[in-house]
Amino acid sequence: MQILHNLFQVSGDLNGITFDEKGALWNDANSYLLRTPDGLILFDCGCGDTMDQLFANMNYWGLRVQDVKHCLLTHPHHDHAGGAHILKQYGVELIACQETAEAVAAGDERCGGYLYHKAFHPVEVDTVVRDGETLNLLGVEITVGHYPGHSMGCTAYFFEHEQKRVVVSGDIIGTLLAGDFGWSGSIDFNKPAYIESLRRFARHDPDIMLPGHGLIYFHKPQWRVEEALNSALMQWR
Repeated sequence: MQILHNLFQVSGDLNGITFDEKGALWNDANSYLLRTPDGLILFDCGCGDTMDQLFANMNYWGLRVQDVKHCLLTHPHHDHAGGAHILKQYGVELIACQETAEAVAAGDERCGGYLYHKAFHPVEVDTVVRDGETLNLLGVEITVGHYPGHSMGCTAYFFEHEQKRVVVSGDIIGTLLAGDFGWSGSIDFNKPAYIESLRRFARHDPDIMLPGHGLIYFHKPQWRVEEALNSALMQWR
């Protein structure tokens, strides 16, 4: 699905772009792909079991997996990072914060495989990034924001595209279809850290927010984050 020129959603079972198992609506997270003149940048990569569908979605738009140079992981959960070991076989550089890098390398409960009754395939991240760092990938400046809570590795990525401020937010907030917060069953879920993360995240005012599941926010996504912060302050203190 094309979001803007050269910006695509290539996986996500909640809105039917990919499909993992009958009756499962959270097994495969949203993955996004940015096309540049020098190659492709992927944000998250789904659960792995739908990778053929993700590649087919890419192929429809003339996007080849051989041209994917980087994959930035928003956090280590199976539905977002389960396909990372497959991308590694294609020589894609995996990028993540320290907490996510450690989790996916271990492939342990921090990856949440128990939620899906699946084993996570451990994989080594190539480049570890930190909060506030700005990367230059294929001529695109991408700023890293670390927002722990849903998992301690939760990361957002900010960049400009077609004069719009875009953020890939992962599961920092919940989808419009189901609650204000990311899943609370993470083994490293942390309410105090989550409140602080929402407080910091709500300071940003992007034009488009690309979430980990469900619908894309094209209009005042900051308001949605402020609503989640308000809910957290009322429920968790």
